[in-house]
Amino acid sequence: MNVALCPGSYDPVTVGHLDIITRCSAMFDDLVVGVVDDSFRKTSLFTTDERVFFLEESTKHLPNVRVMVLKGLVVTLAREVGAHVLVKGLRAVTDFEYEFQMAQLNRKLDPDLETMYLMASPEYSFLSSSGVQEIAKYGGGISDLVPEVVE
Repeated sequence: MNVALCPGSYDPVTVGHLDIITRCSAMFDDLVVGVVDDSFRKTSLFTTDERVFFLEESTKHLPNVRVMVLKGLVVTLAREVGAHVLVKGLRAVTDFEYEFQMAQLNRKLDPDLETMYLMASPEYSFLSSSGVQEIAKYGGGISDLVPEVVE
């Protein structure tokens, strides 16, 4: 079986995330979306359970996608689900530097785990979860940036 893991914080999931997940689901037999439970980089706005729920609701039309909580190292979850590929979305060059470092660290931990990057579709190249959070905080409209369940 051809299995991929698409890890992220998804705080909240955006239409850009869903674009990557949808495109990726067409490339693999099984796609696991791993929701980071405890991030070192930032405090989450939504709980892990809320983020899992948002993703499950937003991907229920994709039969080969399942959502799981990612606790600990991404390579550990990849091994558990039988994934040999990590898929990450890239919006701009600034994303690449961080993702390149993570790919090299993951490769050190598991040389058989490949990282594949999908470029964001042009209409989503500006979109970030933190940007959505800020717009929502100050009362801006986010209906075209997130799935209905998040709005």
